[in-house]
Amino acid sequence: MATDTLKSTTGAKGAPGGLRRLLLDNGALTALIVLVVALSALSGDFLTTDNLLNIGVQAAVTAILAFGVTFVIVSAGIDLSVGSVAALTSTVLAWSATQSGIPVVLAVVLGLGTGVAAGLVNGFLIAYGKLPPFIATLAMLSVARGLSLVISGGVPIPFPDSVSHLGDNLGGRLPVPVLVMVVMGLLAALILGRTYIGRSMYAIGGNEEAARLSGLRVKRQKLAVYALSGVFAAVAGIVLAARLGSAQPQAADGYELDAIAAVVIGGASLAGGTGKASGTFVGALILAVLRNGLNLLNVSAFWQQVVIGVVIALAVLLDAVRRKAGTSPVPGAGGPKGRQAATYGLAAVVTVAIVGATSFLHSGSSAAANPRMGLSLSTLNNPFFVQIRSGAQAEARKRGIDLTVTDAQNDASQQANQLQNFTGSGYDAIVVNPVDSDAAANSVKAADRAKIPVIAVDRGVNKASVAALVASDNVAGGELAAKSIAEKLGGKGKIVVLQGQPGTSAARERAQGFAQGLKNYPGIKVLAQQPADFDRAKGLDVMSNLLQAHPDVQGVIAANDEMALGAVKALGAKAGKSVQVVGFDGTPDGLRAVKDGTLYASVAQQPTQLGRIAVDNALKALHGGKTAPTVKVPVKVVTRENVAGFTG
Repeated sequence: MATDTLKSTTGAKGAPGGLRRLLLDNGALTALIVLVVALSALSGDFLTTDNLLNIGVQAAVTAILAFGVTFVIVSAGIDLSVGSVAALTSTVLAWSATQSGIPVVLAVVLGLGTGVAAGLVNGFLIAYGKLPPFIATLAMLSVARGLSLVISGGVPIPFPDSVSHLGDNLGGRLPVPVLVMVVMGLLAALILGRTYIGRSMYAIGGNEEAARLSGLRVKRQKLAVYALSGVFAAVAGIVLAARLGSAQPQAADGYELDAIAAVVIGGASLAGGTGKASGTFVGALILAVLRNGLNLLNVSAFWQQVVIGVVIALAVLLDAVRRKAGTSPVPGAGGPKGRQAATYGLAAVVTVAIVGATSFLHSGSSAAANPRMGLSLSTLNNPFFVQIRSGAQAEARKRGIDLTVTDAQNDASQQANQLQNFTGSGYDAIVVNPVDSDAAANSVKAADRAKIPVIAVDRGVNKASVAALVASDNVAGGELAAKSIAEKLGGKGKIVVLQGQPGTSAARERAQGFAQGLKNYPGIKVLAQQPADFDRAKGLDVMSNLLQAHPDVQGVIAANDEMALGAVKALGAKAGKSVQVVGFDGTPDGLRAVKDGTLYASVAQQPTQLGRIAVDNALKALHGGKTAPTVKVPVKVVTRENVAGFTG
């Protein structure tokens, strides 16, 4: 069995060797302590009850996913599908309960069954189909995400109220997601340490052939291992949807990497045979603490990705050093249970003592002279939102505001975490550009309860009160785009439509505008409508594919300039001559293409003005001034004739 641990000879040589082994055996715990101490010293907002609860909530989904992945990694496998399975589970549950009339209890069972089924398919392909775990679960990642989009139609589905309580607080204080995380963690520890299947995982991970020869039914055990991973993914998906108040078909995108990272940071080996639920829990906390602390310190979202990547690399390096030193973080490693408990107890005492001392650094500090404002953008991987940030930052500098900008990376859950951080840290005002209008509601309600004014920019927030919405009208803009292309083609022609990222409100609203505008031009025939996710590279690929099927296309409407520029690249010499292309947003690159004649027009939203006006209204609301419920920034069709006078 792989649970035996080689005894380090260094430990017999004295205290330095013993300390070295202690640090190697508890590297993740040591790293967590160092992080907590450092962030407590650097930020006075970190060590507050509200913020610590925020960290627990933000770690919950990743931790639950990671507990399931721990089973797989201990048995020398990998599961890349858990994020997509989580999204599929929540979508199935929400669709069953709200659109099919199935009782909520049965819908929950159906959701959990979906997770089990996905895990069993993974296990069957790996154990009986002899597919490598990487390939089998990568296929399931795509299948589960696709099914989630098919079932939902790319639109978020409201979550049943009775299940949504899993995202609430117990007694108004203790977050339910944290309780679910603790329960699932204890269950994972019980399975790993006290059950036959748990012992089988270590045996298979340590030496699969030896496990088979010793009488273990390895194939059946692998089925059970991946089924368990599916169950934990299903629970994580339900908790995530409960937090957001809706099942998002694109939810938990990329979470499988966070889950694997948490397991590895927690001391498990990708080679199999080692790993603990407690280590995985610490790994998930490290990721949550890192993201929370970097948000509070106003570190760029781009640098945050670099830091987290470095932490993962160091964790793997530590695993290599640990194995070389002959130590191994598995059940029983590190000595008797009493000594292990003493280690955790000592760590807690040391942490409390040091953190208590560092808190005095902030106890006497007075409130900041300048107002603090948080701006959460749906993404900074798009020139339009970069311009919103630029306008907001310019206005903040002008008005003496300390502005913290975060990037949600088109992840509604990550944005919920960022808004919670702003609220828990007592920011004076918040500006939010929602990833999804429904998913932002619960976080905005929490800010409202804390008496923090919230301004929505570019997209509204449904089912929650904001001080003002500063936006262009996406539907009206879509109608203008349709009118522009139709008139350019003389009211007759064949066009294709490049849609935005499925599930986002901007994509839905602009598509609605396109459809409404084209109704007025029956001579315009839409040959195809395909999503390209607001991405230039995908716009290039999708347009290249559509040209194979529709070489006679005469026009293209794209839901943003990035996709339009990708289409222009695919069209080559045809762009601006035999094929007219209309974009959306009025980004610098888009306007240059309009000036050059390759892009016929762009429906410009003046994003710099959106950012500036949003900050101005947030400051007005903070000081008790009256703000209009909706502040419309006019959209404008920019063509070659008027592009020279357009500033954005």
